Amino acid sequence: MSERSRTGQGFGRLLVALYGVLALAAVGRSSYQLATTFPHTPVAYWLSAVAAVIYVVVAIAMAQGHGRWRALAWGTLSVEAVGVLTVGFASLASAELRHDGTVWRSFGADYGFLPLVLPFVGLWWLARTRRSAQPPAPPSESES
Repeated sequence: MSERSRTGQGFGRLLVALYGVLALAAVGRSSYQLATTFPHTPVAYWLSAVAAVIYVVVAIAMAQGHGRWRALAWGTLSVEAVGVLTVGFASLASAELRHDGTVWRSFGADYGFLPLVLPFVGLWWLARTRRSAQPPAPPSESES
């Protein structure tokens, strides 16, 4: 497997590290939120838990970077991108999402907007490290 086809190599290591930090932060935040408000937990806190799970899965999938892990990375990054945009726009209109503090509220403003930027950078990295769709051409008769 070429180094270019591995998502966890080179610049991908930085992405894995950033997702690891976000995963730790989101797991900590959502765990505290859920533990202190259960059973009357606001939707925003459950969204933080969803974000935490996505960050953990993306970090692992990007670190593995091949085979089914790549497909899992594509899927979770896509879900993250849709989620952060959806919750970001919803938090502009919903007082509950705006004030109860989900990881993705206001497009990840509490986290320096990394939740808004990272899924798109991750998708770009997956596309950039994709192996060529064309298999290598067999040697011609004149090359033998």
